[in-house]
Amino acid sequence: MKALGRHILVEYYQCNADILNNQNLVENYMVEAAKSTGSTVVNSSFHKFSPHGVSGVVVIAEAHLAIHTWPEYNYAAVDLFTCGNTVNPWNAY
Repeated sequence: MKALGRHILVEYYQCNADILNNQNLVENYMVEAAKSTGSTVVNSSFHKFSPHGVSGVVVIAEAHLAIHTWPEYNYAAVDLFTCGNTVNPWNAY
């Protein structure tokens, strides 16, 4: 069967907690990551949790990029999924 897309799951350790807890920065970085793949950004939705943490998704015409952050652990989990051959999720990584 031909692969319909590429899926990369990434765990980032020893991250800057101030960045991981900043909704605007996290969203801007994720949108820029999506653009770096050559994909078409459709929409983005991000949420800041109390007392800390950010989760969000950038919906692209070719699939999605998602992130969940744990600033208290200096950790982020990222999900990069792209369909087809026209965009490269490794550019977002």
